[in-house]
Amino acid sequence: MLQHRPHTTVVLAMSADGKIADFRRSPARFGSRVDKAHLEKQIAASDAVLFGAGTLSAYGTTLTVSDPTLVQLRVQGGKPPQPAHIVTTHSANLNPEINFFKQPVRRWLLTTTAGAVSWKERLQTFPSTLRTGAKECPPEFEQILVFETPTREIDIPAALKHLATLHITRLAILGGGKLVASLLELDLIDELWLTVCPLILGGNTAPTPVEGKGFLSDLAPKLQLLEVHAVEQEVFLHYRLQRPAD
Repeated sequence: MLQHRPHTTVVLAMSADGKIADFRRSPARFGSRVDKAHLEKQIAASDAVLFGAGTLSAYGTTLTVSDPTLVQLRVQGGKPPQPAHIVTTHSANLNPEINFFKQPVRRWLLTTTAGAVSWKERLQTFPSTLRTGAKECPPEFEQILVFETPTREIDIPAALKHLATLHITRLAILGGGKLVASLLELDLIDELWLTVCPLILGGNTAPTPVEGKGFLSDLAPKLQLLEVHAVEQEVFLHYRLQRPAD
């Protein structure tokens, strides 16, 4: 693992043909209850989770730690009941009316300078668009993290280094494929948990765990298989990224 940043683990469920959603990019709800419990366990073991705006838009919510035992273990370890949930988006073009902003979690936004301005401007219209009963309930981010490259893209390495200063030592990456691809290109992924589910989705436009332009075979990130578990019809694969020093 690279120093001065959190340990990162990608956690995704996919079809047997390697798709994380169908060609309409519908919410991927094809995982079993066992897979959901597995995901919740990985979230509970993390100090924060990171996901893209596309993933948030598809679901409208994030997965919280609901198992009382997992919550208790976090509290006993001196951690908050829920990890921080970090949305990363260049534009911050988020819908303030989605249920994510009503969930009992700490919400952080990782964006650009333009994205931070855009989000604040969207909030100015909030009182007239969203009310809970007679009381306004503004959609809030506890922290807005702005890290920007000279080309005005999100500076992910700088952002991860900053998270380490906030005592984020373990970070779960929950998708989507574009975010995972960008992290892999920067060599910022340490482990992957992939659940292979018993269905075929197909489609040229259906997203995969790693999108973008891809890697040539001789330059592709190499993995070491750490664990394999088969539970009923699903297979849980645990990989570690190999690096030259390994």
